[in-house]
Amino acid sequence: MRRILLPLLLVFTARAADDVESVMKQFIDAYAAVEQNSADPVTSEQLLYQGAIPGLLRRLDPHSVFFDPGQFEQLRKMENSTQKGFGSVVSVLPGRVIVLQTLPGTPSAKSGLSPGDEIVAINGYIIARLEMEQLVQLLSQSKQQPARLDVRRPGNAMIMHFVLTPEDMQSPSVERAFMLRPAIGYLRVASFDEATGKQIQEATEKLGGAKLNGLVLDLRNNPGGLLTSALYTLSLFLPPGTKLVTVRGRAVEEKTEVVPKTATPYTFPIAVLINGKSASASEIVSGALQDHDRATIIGEPSFGKGLVQSVYPLSQGAGLALTTALYYTPSGRSIQKPFDPNQFALGTTSAHPNKEKEFHTDKGRVVTGGGGIQPDFVVLPEGMTRLRAALEASGSFTNFATAYVQKNKVTENFEVTPHLLDEFQVFLSERNIQPSVAEWSSERDFIQNRLKTEIFNQALGVEKGDQVEAQRDPQVLKALDVIATANARK
Repeated sequence: MRRILLPLLLVFTARAADDVESVMKQFIDAYAAVEQNSADPVTSEQLLYQGAIPGLLRRLDPHSVFFDPGQFEQLRKMENSTQKGFGSVVSVLPGRVIVLQTLPGTPSAKSGLSPGDEIVAINGYIIARLEMEQLVQLLSQSKQQPARLDVRRPGNAMIMHFVLTPEDMQSPSVERAFMLRPAIGYLRVASFDEATGKQIQEATEKLGGAKLNGLVLDLRNNPGGLLTSALYTLSLFLPPGTKLVTVRGRAVEEKTEVVPKTATPYTFPIAVLINGKSASASEIVSGALQDHDRATIIGEPSFGKGLVQSVYPLSQGAGLALTTALYYTPSGRSIQKPFDPNQFALGTTSAHPNKEKEFHTDKGRVVTGGGGIQPDFVVLPEGMTRLRAALEASGSFTNFATAYVQKNKVTENFEVTPHLLDEFQVFLSERNIQPSVAEWSSERDFIQNRLKTEIFNQALGVEKGDQVEAQRDPQVLKALDVIATANARK
């Protein structure tokens, strides 16, 4: 029986001494054998686009990717596209969508949508009949073209109809900027885009600038972005000439970035919040601030994505995203998590930092290597109890807040009183949610904070709601303690 060479990738395991011409001849022979003798017909696209090339890249690292002509064209369109939307902030609950805020001048505001409105159908699709995944997909798709919304407004029995046309949305990457305490500011940065560094500077100045006694920089869930934006951000907090990050790769000239000589950084204490979704540029910023003892890092270990990818157009419209270098913090730590040495060829290179090696900050503190940024203080987010899960899943806070805001005027001095808590308890009981006395007592502070948050969301805007919620965030509270300690030592 004739032996057929099926595993195409075997051709790439030739001895290192073999030249390219010899290896390519083996590949062509294997390709011809498969094409002529395979039990089922195969196309060149199957063999190359789905087999040989992706298989080759899998031996390098999990982030290098091949794009066939269709995929590469889609990638280019995504890079050149502008984000569209309606300018509304909504609360997505199981089977329900509640409007929390409409941004001034946006299609939502112009149409007359108001906080508390419930969107019951989009383009004829009844929201109550959709699974959560289907609902999220519908909301995403509806932003790409004019959408017909059926809306129920509290106190109005009739269904209202709106047609919204999406417009280009310029969403700032600095999502939130407010005061946590007197002279202690808070910034939440969602990504590192072209203007992020300047936005951070402008937001810091609005909060008080150099007069601040401290700043909490929230990089949780920030997937990163542009290196230039991360470097600009670091120049706001580190002195001129300070080493920020080093780029190293086999075919890339090593380069170290430093703070420009013209920088005039802030000197107040900083606490940076990170978690498992903080990646790339977020890790460059937090890693440099940690290595230079400029900030205290709080939260959970970051994602560990510190690689440089270059995109190469190939013939016939295809493309290749290839990992060409890695990022290292000022102390020499690789931000990239180690690849599996049993699977990836880079396993024996400098892409795999030695976890046992000790790294030190400017003041001699030991910091952990091995990929990602390890917090100085590991602080976990609040857990989900049975009662909390029931209240959140049922949309009880949002629904109660909607009814309350329709009947009452809410100002910034509003507080959740014991009487209002009793009203909420009756509201829950009418909906067959009846916590025990022990459950209610243990969760009283949480319930009080969540009610105030949701009422502020609808009456005063989501930023005011976030400001309330931050007051019970364990990671934010730890950051405030750290800043207070730093100021006491001055």
